[in-house]
Amino acid sequence: MALLRTGGVVAFPTETVYGLGADAENEQAVRRVFAIKGRPAGHPVIVHVADASQLDAWAREISAEARMLVERFWPGPLTLVVSRNTRASDVVTGGQDTVAVRAPAHPIAQDILQRFGGGIIAPSANLFGTVSATHAEHVAADLGDAVDLIVDGGPATIGIESTILDVAHGTPAILRPGGITREQLSEALGIDVAEAGDSRVRVPGSLPSHYAPRARVELVDTDRNADARAERLRAGGLRTQVIHAEDVVPFAHELYERFRAADRAGVDAIVVVLPADTGLGVAVRDRLRRAAARSSRG
Repeated sequence: MALLRTGGVVAFPTETVYGLGADAENEQAVRRVFAIKGRPAGHPVIVHVADASQLDAWAREISAEARMLVERFWPGPLTLVVSRNTRASDVVTGGQDTVAVRAPAHPIAQDILQRFGGGIIAPSANLFGTVSATHAEHVAADLGDAVDLIVDGGPATIGIESTILDVAHGTPAILRPGGITREQLSEALGIDVAEAGDSRVRVPGSLPSHYAPRARVELVDTDRNADARAERLRAGGLRTQVIHAEDVVPFAHELYERFRAADRAGVDAIVVVLPADTGLGVAVRDRLRRAAARSSRG
């Protein structure tokens, strides 16, 4: 805990991806995280807390819906966007009147947060816009000695980032799909929870191009189309890999490692079969579209 209390930067596992942690109330430490990642100023980060009792320390007001969701899904892969109080600085919130907060479920993350006793920002422990880190080795490869300590907790169990839900502006709305599905949220709240569309709230992972490997990413709907597209790319001289659709849980768990493995192997193009647009597949499709966006810009 001494590192975090004195402005250090510690990478640690959560159930979603590895986070690059710093004291959320130490602006110098937060800015250092931005610098290490190459993260644009004004792009907000999530404050991680140990449990529901710490949400009030960061929020100006908390709706009944938010408290119900915290009771149901925390600790876990659900981030809530709430109205901020003065504890949340502009560098954390991107100057917005809201702050994003979540309580991760990973036992190592929980131990760190319980012992630290306050909020820790923990954006994904990789360079901004690239493939998120789901193993400690990924953090070391991307960031190396820029990080004071890397805590190895094995592979992240979910493999994609948390769901971000806006509970500060009326009807709850999904700002980023993730580890908690739309169906789970709708069932818990008794309403049809939808994506926010063009929300005025900025959140992590919402830029058109994100989560991108060095290899070109192309998306198709069927295995047959994937094999045909891969054949054409190989005929054009590109070293090509195909990732076929499969059960969505292992698909999500392994996706970022597969992207990284393709880059390590010198693959030029990755053809991915999109999973079904339901459940966790919604979040996986979101990550794939953003990964492919950089390739489409040419």
